[in-house]
Amino acid sequence: MPKGRTTRNATIVDQLRKAIADCSETEYAIAKGSGVSQSVVNRFVHGERTINIETAAKLCAYLKLDLKRRR
Repeated sequence: MPKGRTTRNATIVDQLRKAIADCSETEYAIAKGSGVSQSVVNRFVHGERTINIETAAKLCAYLKLDLKRRR
């Protein structure tokens, strides 16, 4: 795995967790609005699981974050 890839992935994860924490909505509302199950959102926020790119994209879209691929 290239060196920068881990850092980039951590940045996406950190930004998503911060956006969820800073959001005035509940995890349930975020889950329902994004189409991601509440248990996935909860376990992700608490560091109990990772998420795939599709789930990250759904959360980013709902939270109005840009998910861009760096080259």
